[in-house]
Amino acid sequence: MLDQLVEVSNRYGADPRYVLAGGGNTSYKTEDTLYVKASGTKLATIAADGFAKMDLAALRGILRVKAYPDGDKEREAAALADMMSALLRGETKRPSVECLLHALFPQKFVLHLHPALVNGMTCGRDGERICRELFPDAIWIPLTKPGYILAKACQGLFASYEKKNGKPADMLFMQNHGVIVAADTAEGLDALMANVMGKLGERVACAAISTDRGKQPSPEMALTVLPQLRMLYANECGSAVGVLGIDEYIYASRPDYAPLAKPYTPDQIVYCKAEPLIISVEDDVAGKFADYVKAHGFAPKIVLLPCGCAVALGKTKREADTALEVLKDSAKIAWYANAFGGFLQLPDEFTDFILDWEVENYRQKVSIAGGSAKRMAGKVCVVTGAAQGFGEGIARAICREGGYCVIADMNLAGAEAAAKSIRAEYGEGAAVACQSDVSNEESVKAMIDAAVANYGGLDVMVSCAGIAIAGSLEAMTLDRFNKVAAVNYAGYYLCAKYSSAVMKLQRSAAQSRMFDIIEINSKSGLEGSKANFAYSGSKFGGIGLTQSFALELAEYGIKVNAICPGNLLDGPLWSDPERGLFKQYLDAGKVPGAASVADVRRFYEEKVPLGRGCEVEDVARALFYIVEQKYETGQAVPVTGGQVMLS
Repeated sequence: MLDQLVEVSNRYGADPRYVLAGGGNTSYKTEDTLYVKASGTKLATIAADGFAKMDLAALRGILRVKAYPDGDKEREAAALADMMSALLRGETKRPSVECLLHALFPQKFVLHLHPALVNGMTCGRDGERICRELFPDAIWIPLTKPGYILAKACQGLFASYEKKNGKPADMLFMQNHGVIVAADTAEGLDALMANVMGKLGERVACAAISTDRGKQPSPEMALTVLPQLRMLYANECGSAVGVLGIDEYIYASRPDYAPLAKPYTPDQIVYCKAEPLIISVEDDVAGKFADYVKAHGFAPKIVLLPCGCAVALGKTKREADTALEVLKDSAKIAWYANAFGGFLQLPDEFTDFILDWEVENYRQKVSIAGGSAKRMAGKVCVVTGAAQGFGEGIARAICREGGYCVIADMNLAGAEAAAKSIRAEYGEGAAVACQSDVSNEESVKAMIDAAVANYGGLDVMVSCAGIAIAGSLEAMTLDRFNKVAAVNYAGYYLCAKYSSAVMKLQRSAAQSRMFDIIEINSKSGLEGSKANFAYSGSKFGGIGLTQSFALELAEYGIKVNAICPGNLLDGPLWSDPERGLFKQYLDAGKVPGAASVADVRRFYEEKVPLGRGCEVEDVARALFYIVEQKYETGQAVPVTGGQVMLS
């Protein structure tokens, strides 16, 4: 039966129609034990060991015989202590806050969900009346504070229902909360939920709701404001990620955003706070943000913009993504509520209770908890040429050290594969893929916009994309020469131009923050390279750009430096059997006496005092140093194993 509970939990938890932000809970009971989802765990991924084991008789005894203080904090603290005491010996997991409700149902399986379609009715002004029409065998409970008070209120309703109907209730609708169904089999749960969703879907379809749904806003204004908002949030919370929300239901809440001005459910309060910051066209963003913090005592999690877009903010990507997911759900609830008499939001006193409730604060902390601080913790980075080689290795190292990466490359399939691999290793949100041609201005702008839309801004721009086409003066063509310059030289300029624009916006809101533009140059940018002048010349030019950009951008707190690696002999730039430099140098006769690729490799290894080619980790350490130090700009840092030494 526990295996069935896991299957049901995972199936509903993975379906966005039923569950968002890992919410909802499930349970199974034997004659004397309740297995209930532990607080902070996710239905989509929960396993058998994710359920807290509780003494069923002890739980039911809490509702029958216990008397608690009248004050909210005192009452809920005492009830929580008793719930924790009902855990079986050796159990350490904290149970779902609604475990008392689960104990009330005599059925073996209990499923508690908050689908937007259901909450369209429970958050509708005519929700109770329509519920009684559609589901005459269900119990409806008016708005009630969650926890012990909700369970105690339901206890009386359950007893009255059973006395009247001669059977226990199997369906409970809670105003501004969600639905609970109970059955002795998993198939019974499915039948109840199918009935609920089917009838509500028909009701919404027949309502012919007239709104602006279906229209999409332009994100340009949001992309300009978002970096500023991210830094304003960081000023209050230490670190910040911002996420751009473009959603038809959010857009349909315009022009005054009244449907989103107040919360509908406890989940929305937990993850999005009491209310959003709403900005109009004429507003001073920093001033409005400061006013919100002064009025509420905390920074806004949600900002609604006049262009019809939303911004979700958080200390981490996961936190911001969760807030946006919950906001989108709330916008959908508001739209569905039009089929149930119009939207009905939570009163302020209820919102204040949830904000101050330790149980929900605990759940939120557990569900969005991140790891310990690392060298690149919270840094938003763009790495070009990151589908393979140096670029991929650098991006992977950044994410290993707690940063976020936009994996940019002309090879979109390769970028997506790299980003997927990085996410699998370092967590959802760690990396996103973006197709980008650094020699194309529109493509570079779109790449930087992707960083802002996905993470709220940009802290580190790593210009790593590059090509090398070897050849003597006689063999080189102008087209090939220009191709190298377009990627290695002009591409670096475009990356610096568009990334610095975002960094300047951030600096305007956070005067003490510093940002970095880093070119992955080459030892060939420090000394000439025979029969490789197109590449070497572009890299020499890159050093000139680095120094010039550093002088221009210093006043904005933007450091500009270059890293000049030695030869990454194991990377595709060198070792690709068809286009790699080993093959090119062999064909160009650059290495006297070389008869094979192996001869060319040996020749270059022997040039290095430390006896090996450069490795990605060598470059990553140099990059971390550049980001961490606050007093170096305009420098070209050699990472060559001693092959090139600066005088």
